[in-house]
Amino acid sequence: MGLIAAVVLALVGTVAIVAYVNGAENRAQAGETVVKVLVVKDSVPAGTPASELGDRVGLESISQKVMADGSVTNVKELGAKVAGTTLVPGEQVISSRFVDKSNFSATGADVQVPPGLLRTTVALDPQRVVGGVLTPGARVAVIASFEPFDMNNAGTVTVDGFQIPANGKTPDTTHIILHKVLVTNVQLTGNVNSTDNTSGEKTADTNKPGEAPTSQLLVTLALDGPSTERLVFAQEFGKVWLSIEPADAVESGITIETRGTVNR
Repeated sequence: MGLIAAVVLALVGTVAIVAYVNGAENRAQAGETVVKVLVVKDSVPAGTPASELGDRVGLESISQKVMADGSVTNVKELGAKVAGTTLVPGEQVISSRFVDKSNFSATGADVQVPPGLLRTTVALDPQRVVGGVLTPGARVAVIASFEPFDMNNAGTVTVDGFQIPANGKTPDTTHIILHKVLVTNVQLTGNVNSTDNTSGEKTADTNKPGEAPTSQLLVTLALDGPSTERLVFAQEFGKVWLSIEPADAVESGITIETRGTVNR
C-alpha cells in the first residue's frame, strides 16, 4: 500500500509540474500574437529534398515578433526544392535556405579539388557569405576591405597607387582581390538559436527558434599559394566578403574603391 501511495503521489506531482509549465508558457505568450512555423527537429543534410524532411521538422508555436522572413508552415510550400545547406535543430524552416535541385552543388566531400591547391578556411558572418546559402562547389569572388592605416612615414610614399604624405594614413579601400574561387565546404559554427548564449550550449528558450543562420559560417576555399596569402592577410587585417561569381561573370572594369571614388 505504501508503494502504491508513493507512485500515485509521484504521478500527481508530475501532472502538477506539467500543468504549471504549460500555464507559464501561456502566461508568457499572453498579449502576444502567436503563429505556427516549421522548426528543424533533427539535422537536415544539404541536398535533402523538401519532400523528404518528414519528422525532421515540426510545427511550433512562436511569438510573431521572432518569426523569420520567409518562414514556412508547410513543406509543400517548398515544392521540389532541396536544402541548399545543412539545417540544424532549432532553426526555423525558411524558403531562402532551399534551392532548385539543378542549382545545388555536391556535398563538400564530393567536390573535386584541382591538384596542387591549398584548402583554407575562414569564419564569416552570414551576410558576408551570400546570406548563408552558399554551397560547396560554388565559385566566388573574394572582396577585401581595409580601414585607414597610419603609415608613420618620414616622407611621401605611394601605396596601391595612392600618394601618402608624411605621417599620413592610407585610404580606406575595397577591392575584389580574387576571382572564381572554388568553395569546397561550408559549415555552421554552432546552433543557430544560441546566439545569446556565449557558453555555446543550446538555449532552453523553445519559444524563440533561430530566425536564420545567425552564427558564423566556416567557408573553405581552394587556392594556390599566393592567393592563399592574400586571403589570409585580408582576413587577419581587414574584412572579407564573398560573392557568388558564375563562369560568365565579367572580371574587367573593377578598381580599388575609396571614399573618394565610390560616389564618382
